[in-house]
Amino acid sequence: MRERIGLYPGTFDPITYGHLDIISRAARLVDRLIVAVAVNAGKCPLFSLDERVAMVGAEAAVVVQGTGAVVEVKPFDNLLVDFARSCGAGLIVRGLRAVSDFEYEFQMAGMNARLAPDIETLFLMASERCQFISSRFVKEIGRLGGDISSFVPPGVKDKLLEKFGHSAA
Repeated sequence: MRERIGLYPGTFDPITYGHLDIISRAARLVDRLIVAVAVNAGKCPLFSLDERVAMVGAEAAVVVQGTGAVVEVKPFDNLLVDFARSCGAGLIVRGLRAVSDFEYEFQMAGMNARLAPDIETLFLMASERCQFISSRFVKEIGRLGGDISSFVPPGVKDKLLEKFGHSAA
């Protein structure tokens, strides 16, 4: 039987508890989950690609520890379906927080299906405790000195505070 490989792509700038929720749930659905960290220069990420890959790797390892799940973290800078094929992934996992996410994600899934009909897209709704978390809001709250500890793991919080020149509390 062929290994079921899933791909969960994103910018992860920074990784949040919402992302980790999707990672832990998606990892239960496949034999191997690849978390694909996009270069995505168009979004002007706060963290470099190497920093984001390291953060995602460290936090994903904590989430799947003891579960037996196989999760890998890889950077990518090409067309998502091409990257999925190069990894042998037959499934792209996308997280949805709210109805407002759906239209964009639906369009992207349609384009990906046209480009690669052999690769399925699976939407996972964010858990109710994570539905409002977005990296953009976390960065804004952190930049302004607000408490982000309920949105990101402690290591990520420290890295954000360091980026903004705030001391860790």
